[in-house]
Amino acid sequence: MTLSSMTGFARATGEHDSDSWTWELKSVNGRGLDLRFRFPAGYEYLETPLRAVAVEHLSRGNVSISLQSDRTVDSAGIQINHAILDTLLETVARIDGAPGTAPAQIDGLLAIRGVVEPLRDALDEANQSARDVLITSSFLVAIQGLAAFRADEGRALAGLLSGNLDEAETLINAADAAAGERDSGIAERVRERVNAALEESPALPEDRLAQEVAILIVKGDVTEELDRLRAHTESFRGLLSDGGVNGRRLDFLCQELNREASTLCSKANDGELVKIGLELKVLIDRMREQVQNIE
Repeated sequence: MTLSSMTGFARATGEHDSDSWTWELKSVNGRGLDLRFRFPAGYEYLETPLRAVAVEHLSRGNVSISLQSDRTVDSAGIQINHAILDTLLETVARIDGAPGTAPAQIDGLLAIRGVVEPLRDALDEANQSARDVLITSSFLVAIQGLAAFRADEGRALAGLLSGNLDEAETLINAADAAAGERDSGIAERVRERVNAALEESPALPEDRLAQEVAILIVKGDVTEELDRLRAHTESFRGLLSDGGVNGRRLDFLCQELNREASTLCSKANDGELVKIGLELKVLIDRMREQVQNIE
């Protein structure tokens, strides 16, 4: 399996006798799966079965699904949806003359979606059933196209994140080396500072100096943070390799990586180690932005 992005686009068309239609699907980031259908008047009954089809192919994302339908009208004419028009007229009567409102115009009311509809010959049951099968088939083509688009985007994101992990591992190794150099220089820096402070007083005994150095090294020990950073990057790489719906797990790992990098900076007590920790935090933030788009 491969990772999938939550960003995608797809279109599919179909026709049956005098009917033709176009499906247009757009997908963006989302915490869960939010399917928003938009149908022409008279096609709303298709939503329930088509929603089930979409759920089989998508797990996360805000997905806008639009069906545009055209049908050759055998006998020219229009029909007025009086139920909608009466509701609009009642609303206009209630707010007529209210401050900041302009008088309603009939052409504006008639332009509202659903008020005026083409006069169409009703389909018999067999024709409607055949048309619905074809509409469903073209929707399946569209949803599969959207899933393929998202998979391509996911592969690109996985490549970027893999490169980010390489950078992270390089920084972690650099932090390990910087921490070692910092520890080796602590004793000398402490001795210099103590002697400078005491000046004419006797120098600090070696055993006391060793004790103070040990305390500083223990307080600034970042071994556990580096070990956890390595473990999290290994887990992250494993999830990239496994693929599937792992966006939330990857996001959690980014949070944990950032937590360890922050602790590394706070315990660093060394300019070079702080610099490396900050570079690591910037890299992790960039990774998390990319992860937000993964299903």
